[in-house]
Amino acid sequence: MPQTLCSSTMFTPSGFSPHLVPSEDPPEEGPGPGPELAEGPRLTSASLDTLIQHLVPTADYYPEKAYVFTFLLSSRLFIPPPELLSRVCQLCIKQQHLDQIPLDMAKVRKFGPKILQLLTEWTETFPLDFREEQMVGHLQDIIHRIAPCDEAYWKTMNQMLQNLSQKLAALKQADEGLVKFSVSSSTSDKMVAYKTKPPPVQKDVLSVCSDPYTLAQQLTHVELERLSHIGPEEFVQAFAQKDPLDSSQPCFSDQKKKTSNLEAYVKWFNRLCYLVATEICMPAKKKQRALVVEFFIDVARECFNIGNFNSLMAIISGMNMSPVSRLKKTWSKVKTAKFFILEHQMDPTGNFYNYRTALRGAAHRSQTAHSNREKIVIPFFSLLIKDIYFLNEGCANRLPNGHVNFEKFVELARQVGEFITWKQVECPFEEERNILQYLHSAPVFTEDGLYLASYESESPENQVEKDRWKSLRTSILGKT
Repeated sequence: MPQTLCSSTMFTPSGFSPHLVPSEDPPEEGPGPGPELAEGPRLTSASLDTLIQHLVPTADYYPEKAYVFTFLLSSRLFIPPPELLSRVCQLCIKQQHLDQIPLDMAKVRKFGPKILQLLTEWTETFPLDFREEQMVGHLQDIIHRIAPCDEAYWKTMNQMLQNLSQKLAALKQADEGLVKFSVSSSTSDKMVAYKTKPPPVQKDVLSVCSDPYTLAQQLTHVELERLSHIGPEEFVQAFAQKDPLDSSQPCFSDQKKKTSNLEAYVKWFNRLCYLVATEICMPAKKKQRALVVEFFIDVARECFNIGNFNSLMAIISGMNMSPVSRLKKTWSKVKTAKFFILEHQMDPTGNFYNYRTALRGAAHRSQTAHSNREKIVIPFFSLLIKDIYFLNEGCANRLPNGHVNFEKFVELARQVGEFITWKQVECPFEEERNILQYLHSAPVFTEDGLYLASYESESPENQVEKDRWKSLRTSILGKT
């Protein structure tokens, strides 16, 4: 598991880790963290070379874990991971005299556990960095240099590489699953024609799961499973731009700019929105549509109680889509009090003040939890992305003097680090395979299909709607 601390312990209220201050007794070898970092909490910027030096452990010094996470997360905006690891290794070789024979055994035995700890944190938190053979080569080289001092280093390296291989295999399997999901998750506006067929022909959500709490649990399964594959680096790579001080190629080519898991999670949110709207618009009878609406209101409430805010917002968004909201006769049969309460919780007013308050409450519950059930915090993901986007756009990566704007990346690490803590929670609910299969593969309407189903359920109210209905019947159903 990534060895990052929760945000409450990683950073002081002013936004900086007090552990950026090196130990009172500076290490004898190497330049150490450098004077720019000596003030700790007052640090706002430093040169890239200084920040890299602060990452490098010595026999008597190891960087604070919060700093390791912050710098490994943000450094890829300025230097590719293979080049960073190469520079770290070269500094270690130079400072510890690892290229000399014989080695200073006592000194290397003090240094060895620290470099192994750094490499372990790197491989566990950012495993995708090590898909490149160059990264693994640097890792093996530095360990080979210290291994003669202690045979246990070989064992540690082998265990590290084994764990890394397992992580990469799991991520590869997840990528293949995304491809499979995109194929099986179909969109079929032809389903509108089924509205005239007997109910047994149709398969809807209530026939698969009629208990709101159970469906909320299964939605939480989907959310946590998809969250688990999102690497922290994807938040940086999503908004990566070429470093203005770097005359070479940008750190991320189109091939390397991997944000597939992040993008897939956003697509899942959109799918759930459309699935909710499809389920509501499909039934031919008003009473049945009202039952589906009330069912999803109860599911949304259970999601809120669980701490699954992403599914909650997707359900509310689906019910607020125009093809659904225009079904006035349907809504007149719905007890809407609970729905309005949920809408109030997710009201965008005041930059989603109510939601952010509820999120803080869930986060506090998670920190003091005694069970995985209480640890669940699944944020409204699109808003998290929006927050990170505005942080990125609102603050420069470098200051006019060329220094890295480290203050910005401490805040970025706070937001991403909190998310990493939440995504590691194991889902405590038992899987219901038939429900999960339905959530992943049930056909959903496109926007046009939703409008057509809506008009078929409740007739158009004005000429604009009538014209659109006629056009959709022609294009989708082939009717005039």
